[in-house]
Amino acid sequence: MAPTAGASTTGASTTGDRLRRAARSPWSRLALLVTILGAAAASLLLWDPSALLSGGLATDVPAVWRAPLFLAVYTLGTLAFVPRPALNAAAGLMLGIGEGLLLAVLGSALGAALAFALGRRLGRDALRPFLRGKVLTALDRRFTEQGFRSVLLLRLFPGLPFQAGNYAAAFSGVRFAPFLGATALGVLPATAAYVIAAASAKQPGSAAFLVSAGAIALMTLFGLAAAVRAARRRSAGAGA
Repeated sequence: MAPTAGASTTGASTTGDRLRRAARSPWSRLALLVTILGAAAASLLLWDPSALLSGGLATDVPAVWRAPLFLAVYTLGTLAFVPRPALNAAAGLMLGIGEGLLLAVLGSALGAALAFALGRRLGRDALRPFLRGKVLTALDRRFTEQGFRSVLLLRLFPGLPFQAGNYAAAFSGVRFAPFLGATALGVLPATAAYVIAAASAKQPGSAAFLVSAGAIALMTLFGLAAAVRAARRRSAGAGA
């Protein structure tokens, strides 16, 4: 006996409900996040944000459009995992110290905000159940209770990937406002060093270049020392 129209409608409705529930599930959203980030990273095969900032935008775009286009390229560049030192150096070459520093910090904040929104909306629900270990639970509690301070220390620590900090915060309990404020403040020292070094590179004997280059060297050495110390602690823990 042929199914009735009502039965067909009910079956279609049930299938549609299942598809909608599947699309809203935490794992579907996490898969979408991975797809977005993978596509952003793969796009670097087609374009180079740092080269575009220091090349095409600096010469081919009217001055009135340079700031908004710079922010767009910088923001997308951070989402595509382009190292911020390269973007900051491009800012110094293209815009000079004052405007370059301002827009680089703003671009860092916008890129962090976009990554935080994507991570919080698409990945947090799927990954939160895995934050059960003693160390991860303690870190999550620290980010939740001392959000601004925790993110600020995260940003000030040299050598820690900027994008990793974005998603670590997004998956934790830190609120958006402290995260964004601490990010803007915390990226300022390193951003200033790279912007000033690039902007004054044509005068390598100038005080601005020497001070900024020295700051970059110190941050690099500090980051390497911290990485070596962490590796030794892991080795000691594994051998215990």
